[in-house]
Amino acid sequence: MIRFIAAILFIVIFLIVSIPIQLVLLIIKKSNPYAVKTASLKIVGFAFNTVMLICGIKVTVIGEENVPKDRSVLYVGNHRSYFDIVVTYPRVPRPTGYISKDVIKKIPILGYWMVFLDCLFLDRSDIRKGLEMVLAAIEKVKSGISMCIFPEGTRNSTDAPMLDFHKGSFKIAQKSGCPIVPMVINHSRDIFENHIPFIKPTHVVIEYCKPVVISELDKEDQKNIDSYVKNIIEETYIKNEKLPL
Repeated sequence: MIRFIAAILFIVIFLIVSIPIQLVLLIIKKSNPYAVKTASLKIVGFAFNTVMLICGIKVTVIGEENVPKDRSVLYVGNHRSYFDIVVTYPRVPRPTGYISKDVIKKIPILGYWMVFLDCLFLDRSDIRKGLEMVLAAIEKVKSGISMCIFPEGTRNSTDAPMLDFHKGSFKIAQKSGCPIVPMVINHSRDIFENHIPFIKPTHVVIEYCKPVVISELDKEDQKNIDSYVKNIIEETYIKNEKLPL
């Protein structure tokens, strides 16, 4: 419980202290938007690393060399915990936006940080807004900003390694031509969800698989890209569950 309280206190203090920082970034954004993206990446990365330190989270990263450094990509990951973003975001090598639920945007201060970080928000109740979000993500990828999506659509709280992937999640890569980087997260659920409200020191494993370029696949795999990528992630997830930690 002490780690949980300490993490909440840090997050609250960080959000309050970051108010004047956000005001400065808003001013700078008009003349140098890329500087704001880079600064936001470092600031939020620092906050997430501090949260991991408080919570006693250790992260082992496999396959980091598979992430292209010279172009934007679409990260596609499995989703089992609130902490999935916390453990993965500090590892991205370039400005990267996450696709999140629309309700998160309404949280004061946090919502502004997510906008600074090029995050986009999905309203599942409005098909038109969902399409607009996909189009916005395609434009961001084309402009050099990577995107990250969890195509299960919600956190997986079942015993199954993964839920089914939503086919529409892959439109961003299909329309922009960017590589897909399968991102596999193991043990993140052990941090919090398996024993709410307690936080347990946990060793999380993240593996970045080799990029998938849709145009290089055969026609059948292109058509079923959701299943193709899901199989890669699921096989890697099962493999990494057996790693000695």
